[in-house]
Amino acid sequence: MTTLLELKRITKQFSGVKALKGVSLSLKKGTVHALMGENGAGKSTLMKIISGIYSPDEGEIHIRGEKVVISSPVKALEYGITMIHQELTPVPEMTVAENIFLGREPSRFGLVDFKEMHNRTLELFKGIGIQIDPKTKMKDLKVSDIQLVEIAKALSFDADVIIMDEPTSAITDREVEQLFKVIADLKEKGKGIIYISHKMNEIFKISDEITVMRDGEYISTKAAKDTSNKELISMMVGRELTDIFPKLNLEPGEVILEVSNLSKEGEFHDINFQIKRGEIIGVAGLMGSGRTEVMQTIFGMTKPDSGEIKFDGQKVNIQNPMHAIRLGIAFVTEDRKKQGLNLPSSISHNITISSLDEVSTSGFINANKEKQIVDEYIEKLRIKTSNRDKWVQYLSGGNQQKVVLAKWLMTKPKILILDEPTRGIDVGAKFEIYKLMHQLATDGYTIIMVSSELPEILGMSHRILVFHERKLAGELMGKEATQELIMELATGQRT
Repeated sequence: MTTLLELKRITKQFSGVKALKGVSLSLKKGTVHALMGENGAGKSTLMKIISGIYSPDEGEIHIRGEKVVISSPVKALEYGITMIHQELTPVPEMTVAENIFLGREPSRFGLVDFKEMHNRTLELFKGIGIQIDPKTKMKDLKVSDIQLVEIAKALSFDADVIIMDEPTSAITDREVEQLFKVIADLKEKGKGIIYISHKMNEIFKISDEITVMRDGEYISTKAAKDTSNKELISMMVGRELTDIFPKLNLEPGEVILEVSNLSKEGEFHDINFQIKRGEIIGVAGLMGSGRTEVMQTIFGMTKPDSGEIKFDGQKVNIQNPMHAIRLGIAFVTEDRKKQGLNLPSSISHNITISSLDEVSTSGFINANKEKQIVDEYIEKLRIKTSNRDKWVQYLSGGNQQKVVLAKWLMTKPKILILDEPTRGIDVGAKFEIYKLMHQLATDGYTIIMVSSELPEILGMSHRILVFHERKLAGELMGKEATQELIMELATGQRT
């Protein structure tokens, strides 16, 4: 089998710190090679070297047996390498078609041929199974559609080596299946795919080979059919993680939140449920099922058309998020980078921004008090950082998520809504988040967890609310629930 790409002993350091230490990897024609490792393992640095963003300090890159120097992303494209980045970077004011063909627009008589660009985009979408109007502006798309456009853009280059970095992090199960069909087609055409994901089920479903990295070093390469979840996790974290989900032996208290006949036109209809103090409630359902929209309404981001919400036994009319915060409700949104964090700012600023009164005296921030409180949260949540003044954009995904949690815990909430709390973070960081959730529930916090990952829904929930087509399709006790039962409710096959 022809080798498309081979990396030999790649080394890279930043400010004297080695990010990669002699890493080797081989990608064969017509195969999917999964690359796994915790955040900070060096995966992204290695991919940026392949795609020409960074240059290696040592080592060699061979394409079809020929030694090459990939000096820029343009050079990478010339060598037939393209990448779907985890961080979505669209140009918001441009259309979908303009984003896909940015910098290589078809022209006629020296002018951009918008009709041709529109038709090429439609043809590209047809082959991938995407149904988005090419004339739509990127700013008007939801996150999952932006992800699909980024995938289409990468595929439009017809490259032989395609790097996919967390390509399914924000798309629906149906769209994931469509992507897997596209990947199968690409394999048939002899393309090679480097696939990065923290989702084990995906890795085993589509991969031929799996390489594990840890702390910037190559650990091992295995044929997908010859390894297991347990072995991969052990290689990734350097130790065996037993009982990744803490045992839920907690007894919930009295009802703290009651939702009755809640409806909003086009968003959700006739929603009824109760949640108890100290309970972890899992909320499952396909994207577009209304689950997030209900949580946004509870947090005051939108107002319902009808129905009522009772909090601590009292009927409340939540006007806006500030009102929700004062009541004792916090909401960790699914897009932590866009909605949860100020990336070019310190850990301290991000943690205290929603609770400035807690660190202020006579209207001025008390620096010593702020440092003390921030350091307490850094220690309590085990945020890995050299200091509290480090910008959060330089933290791993798991540590960024802990900063968001610290920010909301500072508001002293009674109910903590977590929307996709472990999206895009590695297995070790997930383990930390799960332990933290369990401890919070033990301390009396009520947690509502919206998640697309059924193993964590099953592993972390006392009860599970399942949404289907903007309605609450059913409720399951955590102990009796299975993936099959949840999917039957989520797809309308069970009533």
